[in-house]
Amino acid sequence: MYPEVQLFIDGTWRPARSGKRIPVINPSTEEEIGSVAHAGIEDLDEALAAADKGFKIWRKTSAYERAKVLRKVADLLRQRADSIAMMLSLENGKPLDLAKMDTLQTADAVEWFAGECSRAYGRVIPARADGIYQLVVKEPVGPVAAFGPWNVPVNTIGKKICVALAAGCSVIAKSAEETPASAAEVVRAFGDAGVPAGAVNLVFGIPSQISEYLIPHPVIRKVSFTGSTVVGKQLAALAGKHMKRVTMELGGHSPCIVFDDIDVDAIAKMLTLTKFRNTGQGCITPTRVIVQDKIYDQFLERYVAHAKQVKVGDGLVPGSFMGPLANPRRLTAMEGFVADAVQHGATIATGGKRIGNKGYYYEPTILSNVPKTARCMNEEPFGPLALVNRFTEFEEAIEEANRLPYGLAAYAYTRSNKRATAVAAQVEAGMVSINHHGLALVETPFGGVKDSGIGSESGIEAMDAYMNHKFVTQASA
Repeated sequence: MYPEVQLFIDGTWRPARSGKRIPVINPSTEEEIGSVAHAGIEDLDEALAAADKGFKIWRKTSAYERAKVLRKVADLLRQRADSIAMMLSLENGKPLDLAKMDTLQTADAVEWFAGECSRAYGRVIPARADGIYQLVVKEPVGPVAAFGPWNVPVNTIGKKICVALAAGCSVIAKSAEETPASAAEVVRAFGDAGVPAGAVNLVFGIPSQISEYLIPHPVIRKVSFTGSTVVGKQLAALAGKHMKRVTMELGGHSPCIVFDDIDVDAIAKMLTLTKFRNTGQGCITPTRVIVQDKIYDQFLERYVAHAKQVKVGDGLVPGSFMGPLANPRRLTAMEGFVADAVQHGATIATGGKRIGNKGYYYEPTILSNVPKTARCMNEEPFGPLALVNRFTEFEEAIEEANRLPYGLAAYAYTRSNKRATAVAAQVEAGMVSINHHGLALVETPFGGVKDSGIGSESGIEAMDAYMNHKFVTQASA
């Protein structure tokens, strides 16, 4: 049963003061399955007051006690993984096994950052004179406004909250209106685990209204956003105007360099499983596949063969590997990208059409020989669309990999250590994965360069953005 999702403000679940609600649509059936409370300015003011109060309590809670609470959150998420996965599948279309994996990975992230609570060390700097002590002390920056997306609502909002709490900050989380129930259940676990009232708050509503109100507000001292580059730049500019610290995890257009010394079938299968996971709706999904001439035809043939084996269906049906697109906007975008690419001379190797007329289903699609002038070669497709082109020399592949302003993830496949080392050194990306797909682990950094963002969502690097570094120097009296 899908719940009627409420706001969570100052430790209480409640409707919006106005009573307004937003419908929630199941992308597999296009049917309305529920609704979510629509926060207005009055609700945001209450959330801000709560976050201010909650911060004053939580920042004084010892790292040891914060860690105990976060470990309890992780335990609750694991206990509730099946029910959270069901809600995520209903509102997002994600296959149940993938939805459950997302939930369990969120629990792992919360547990990992619980351990980091007590490892947020400062340092002692050797002084130049006797009787002088020089200390660097880390302190929580303050209340955080955290904005999460609809494609991975459980993991993203859960990680933003646990990093902030581990650092001693309070949070106002704004999750996506398309996928509210799963995010709400993550927040419920924090509340049930004993996080003080006001330390975690959750709102939904008009994204632009909420961000434009929260970010400039003097209570908010830090902004964390995951979403498109266009929106991220707008929010970063607003935060900069008010001197707010930011973490921005933005769009990508991941290049995948396939050299001619690899196991063709194995890499084609690996790319298929990663490309069409979550219906291609991921910022690090492999998109521009650049294949060396010698194996181009063979690789394309195997890639297409594997893509044709992908089972598309309702996420609640066992065996479905790829669900629907999350909303009709993505369906329209896919149709536009493919039509434009074909008009520019690309070839549809497989797919290229909507599946049926109910639900936002689209075929796993591979385009070959795609000109650089096509929109999909320059704009993030964010769907089940892979682009396969050829290269001859190493430098040509690097040039294409670095051509766009994006720099989130990049992939390469080769048996040559020399080539692998050169790719790692020359590709402009925040994350480079070679011969396997090893990104998005909680203990490793997750973030981009150039237009793909600022800072990291994971690893020890993530917490640093939530802390001020205070220098204290003292002479003996």
